[in-house]
Amino acid sequence: MKKYLVTGAAGFIGMYVAKILLERGDQVIGLDNLNNYYDPELKKARIEILTKYKIFSFIKADLFDRESISELFVNHKFDGVVHLAAQAGVRYSVTHPHSYADSNLTAFLNILEGCRSGKVGHLVFASSSSVYGGNSKTPFTEQDRVDHPVSLYAATKRANELMAHSYSHLYRLPTTGLRFFTVYGPWGRPDQSLFLFVSAILRGESIKIFNDGKMMRDFTYIDDIAMGVILALDKPAVATSEYDSSFPMPHISDAPYRLFNIGTSKPIPLMDFIDAIEKKLGVKAQKQFLPLQAGDVVETYASSELLSAWVDFRPDTSIQIGVDAFIDWYRSYYP
Repeated sequence: MKKYLVTGAAGFIGMYVAKILLERGDQVIGLDNLNNYYDPELKKARIEILTKYKIFSFIKADLFDRESISELFVNHKFDGVVHLAAQAGVRYSVTHPHSYADSNLTAFLNILEGCRSGKVGHLVFASSSSVYGGNSKTPFTEQDRVDHPVSLYAATKRANELMAHSYSHLYRLPTTGLRFFTVYGPWGRPDQSLFLFVSAILRGESIKIFNDGKMMRDFTYIDDIAMGVILALDKPAVATSEYDSSFPMPHISDAPYRLFNIGTSKPIPLMDFIDAIEKKLGVKAQKQFLPLQAGDVVETYASSELLSAWVDFRPDTSIQIGVDAFIDWYRSYYP
């Protein structure tokens, strides 16, 4: 039995990842601060699912509390860490920038220090498709430059990637960054488009569609995301002889460091996504078309070739299956 720390265990992705680890017999320490960015009761309900496993322990703590996190790594010898806790939300970062400094930068430094001092075997951390920012070449590949973020959230996620590489280089700490592409599914976050659309339609309210609906997203189902995380965790990053310091590529290194996209490589027009919701609900949505919001990107589109080559896995759940599963969950959770 191995022992893992999963930060953000009360979060959407964190619950799924922790559950897979528990079901295969690994011990999990789940950490979350249960903040009120969205309904804490939803977070508590996710934790209740995990506490059914005797090999799960939950710790309520803030990751930017340096002393508490240092003590955590002193008290536990972790084989690996899955760092999923973060202040999420592109649009929220426009109005609450300081929250991102605390939760995405200081907190990540505390995790890196804990992994270093605790000699953790592998750190897997969440990045985001948002790092591609103003890039217009598609599909987005890990070899692309990501120097033009269009939101502070994206900038903090890119900073995480750079911080991780420095620790991999200095301390030979194996780190793997995963760039998630528009994760959706049952138990999703209330600030995500699918949740917002379904709840509004069922209340008979109009849905807000930005950029007049002219947007595309590489929607990736939660089961695929969680499996990608687990497979990456089980294969620690290693230094590679392919790295050339005279022409450095961002996704590999002479340090034990890797970056991977996790997406379906099949971007879906936003209006097709809404069609899938309407089909499942049997209701036509009232639509309010609005301009593009600050910090948003028009299209996300992942190349998943590197992940497929590394762990022989490629997300493939169809939009209709994923949307149907979310709506079934939503109707059972909010009867």
